Amino acid sequence: MSNEQKIIVIVGPTASGKSDCAVRLAKYIEKNKKKFDTCGAEIISADSRQVYRGMDIGTGKITKKEMQRVPHHLLDVVSPKKTYTVADYQKDARRVLEKIFKKNKIAIVCGGTGFYIDAFVRGLVIPEVPPNNALRKKLSKKNADSLFAILEKKDPVRAKTIDRKNPVRLVRAIEITTALGAVPIPQNSPLTAKTLFIGVSPKKEILHKKISMRLKKRIRAGMIYEVIKLKKSGISWKKLDMFGLEYRYLSRYLAGKIKKREALETLEKEINAYAKRQMTWFKRNNDIHWIKNRTEIRMLLEKFLFGK
Repeated sequence: MSNEQKIIVIVGPTASGKSDCAVRLAKYIEKNKKKFDTCGAEIISADSRQVYRGMDIGTGKITKKEMQRVPHHLLDVVSPKKTYTVADYQKDARRVLEKIFKKNKIAIVCGGTGFYIDAFVRGLVIPEVPPNNALRKKLSKKNADSLFAILEKKDPVRAKTIDRKNPVRLVRAIEITTALGAVPIPQNSPLTAKTLFIGVSPKKEILHKKISMRLKKRIRAGMIYEVIKLKKSGISWKKLDMFGLEYRYLSRYLAGKIKKREALETLEKEINAYAKRQMTWFKRNNDIHWIKNRTEIRMLLEKFLFGK
């Protein structure tokens, strides 16, 4: 292997098994580090909610045991009381990356937040559009469905990938499209390191089953109590709703707005919809190799590291 810096990016929809794949790949590189002429591998998380402390079960954050002693970065970096932007992530991820490269290690970026990955690896421009208070005041009177309809008309490309139930993100997207005409996705300063994109995506029926089973497992593991604990720590119902998916529907249930059964049924439906949006985003990247098994990953790795 040359001294060229290398990054492996593992993407895919929620519940597809990305974290497990990243750990297995890191362990394989560690086992064969002499062969690959490297000191091992470390993992950089690319998940917009796993950066928050105390949001573990609901985000499916990898546990210490599951890490199998493989170093992980950008988990639990900020309080959920604070705002952590994609620009913050871009800066922090590149700082961590430099430290990994200085150790002569391979960086494995793993996550399902496409916007974070594109900002970090592909140098996505983060639009500097200041808040438009007059527009925000006008839009605050509209519900999520109305906001989504506005965005879909203004910028149908962004509408395909956004969380259509999140008023905060919808308002911000409309704000940007109003100022710039569309949410821009040009390249700015992509990483110079050689990059391998690996996609993990089970068949739709299998993924839906995995999502259903995982949701039941998380409920048994205390996910509802996790939301209660976050509320007691000072996180408002409004802020919890903004975090989306598990936190949105369980907080609405706990606030007495919907019944538990409705919360869980709607949640499962929305997680499946989210997985579809994730795939819509990733399918725009033609560099992703969508793999079917472990053997295929190892073949890709060998070719990537040795150019065979």
